Amino acid sequence: MRPRLKPLAVLLLLGLHGCSLAPHYQAPTVDLPAQFREQIADGPWHPAHAPQALAEPWWRLYQDPRLDNLQQRLLKANPDLAAALAHYDGAQAYASQLHAGLFPQISASAQPLRQSQSDRRPLRGSTQPSIYNSNTAGFSLNFDLDLWGRIRNQAAAGDAQAQASGDDLAAARLSLQQQLANLYVQLDGLDAQSRILSSSLEDYAQALQLTRDRYQGQIASELDLTRAQSQLASAEAERDEVRAQRNLTEHAIGELVGEPASTFSLAPSSQWLSLPAIPAQLPSTLLQRRPDIAAAERRVYAANAGIGVARAAWYPDFSLTGLLGGQTQGVGNLLAAGNRYWALGPLINLPIFDGGRLSANERLAHAEFEEAAAHYRSRVLGAVREVEDNLGQLRDLRQEALDQQAAVNAAQHTQLLAMNSYQAGAVSYLDVVTAQTAALQAQRSLQAVQTRELQASVGLVVALGGGWKSG
Repeated sequence: MRPRLKPLAVLLLLGLHGCSLAPHYQAPTVDLPAQFREQIADGPWHPAHAPQALAEPWWRLYQDPRLDNLQQRLLKANPDLAAALAHYDGAQAYASQLHAGLFPQISASAQPLRQSQSDRRPLRGSTQPSIYNSNTAGFSLNFDLDLWGRIRNQAAAGDAQAQASGDDLAAARLSLQQQLANLYVQLDGLDAQSRILSSSLEDYAQALQLTRDRYQGQIASELDLTRAQSQLASAEAERDEVRAQRNLTEHAIGELVGEPASTFSLAPSSQWLSLPAIPAQLPSTLLQRRPDIAAAERRVYAANAGIGVARAAWYPDFSLTGLLGGQTQGVGNLLAAGNRYWALGPLINLPIFDGGRLSANERLAHAEFEEAAAHYRSRVLGAVREVEDNLGQLRDLRQEALDQQAAVNAAQHTQLLAMNSYQAGAVSYLDVVTAQTAALQAQRSLQAVQTRELQASVGLVVALGGGWKSG
C-alpha cells in the first residue's frame, strides 16, 4: 500500500467502526387526547421516559403509621420481590457480558506434555526419539472489529433489556405495594364492619331483653320474642362471617410481608383511613413514570437494535487474530529466539449461502420490533383506561357515599321511632325488626362504599405510577 493511502485506510476503518445498521429509533406514537375525560388535565401526551422520583412513598398519603410499617416490611422480606431483584441482577450481568465483546479477548495457555509417537508414523525420521517432551506456552488475541455495529447493537439491546428488567422490578414492587394497601384497606373495612355489628348486637340484646320482659308480663307475644331472638342470632352469625373474612385477609397480609400466617397478626383498628385529597388537575405526563410503560418502551428499543444485529449478519465479519509464545522439546528457554512462534493477521468471514437463514432472521427481528411496539401501545392505552376508571369510580363513589349517608340517617331515625312506638304499644315487633335490619344494612352499605372509595384512590395512585408529587 502506498504511504499516502495508509492514513485514508485507517480513517475508513474508524468510520466503519462507528457504523450501525439499526434503523433510526423513535418511540412508538400513541394518539391520545390532551386530557383525561373524567377529570380536566393539562398538557399533551409525551413518550415514556425514565420513571421520575417521588417526593415520598405514595402510601404515606393515607397518614397511617401501621400501613407505613407494613410497606417497609414488604420491601425487606417479600420473596417475590427478592426474585424480581435477582432477575434484574441477572439482566445487568448479561448486559455486561455483551459489552465484553467490544474489547479484545486475550488469553494465556501453557501445555507441558510428554509424548510417545508411533514407530510407523509417516515421514518419521530415523533419529527421532519415540518418547519426548513438548512444552508450549503462549498468548492468543482475538478482536472483532465490529465494522457494521453487530456487537454494539447487541450491547445496546442488552442495556435496554437490563433497563426494562429494572423497570419490571419497580412495577413488581408497585404491584405488591398496591396489593398490600388494598388488603389493609379491606382489613380496616372489616374492622369497621365488626364495630357496626357489635354496636347493633348491643341494641338487639337490649331489644330482646325488653321483649322478654314484655312477654313475661303478657304484653308481647311469643312471636315477638322469637323474632327478637332470631334477629340477634343472625347478627351474631354475620359478625362471625366478618371475623372469618378478617382472618383470611390477615393471612394474606402476612404472606406479603414475608411472615408465616401462623405467627402473623394485626390488632383490630379503631380508626378509619383518611382519603387523600386528589389535585384538581392531573397531567397526562404523570403516566411517563409508570415503570411498566418505561419497560415496554425499552423493549421496543432493544428490538430496534436487534434489527441492526440481523442486518449486520449479511456483511463480512472482520476480526484480528494473533498468537505469541514459545515451544521446546523438554529443555531450553521458551523465550529464546529459536523457540518463539507468533502469528498476526485478519480473519474475514463472509456468508455466501445459508439456505435463507439470514433473511429469516431479519424478518424475525422486524416482527419482534412490531410486536414490542404493539405491546407498548397496548400498555399506554391500558394505563389511560386505569386512570379513567379510578377517576370515574372516585367521583361516583363519593356521590354514592353522600346518598348512602342520607339513607343511614333516615334509617336510624326510623329505628328510633319504631322502638318508641313499640314500647308505647302502637306497632308490632315486626316493625322494630324491619327498622333495625334496614338501619344495620344501611350502615354496612355505607362502610362498603367507603372501602371501595379508598381502594379506588389506591388504584388511581398506582395507575399514575405512585402519586402525583415529584421529588
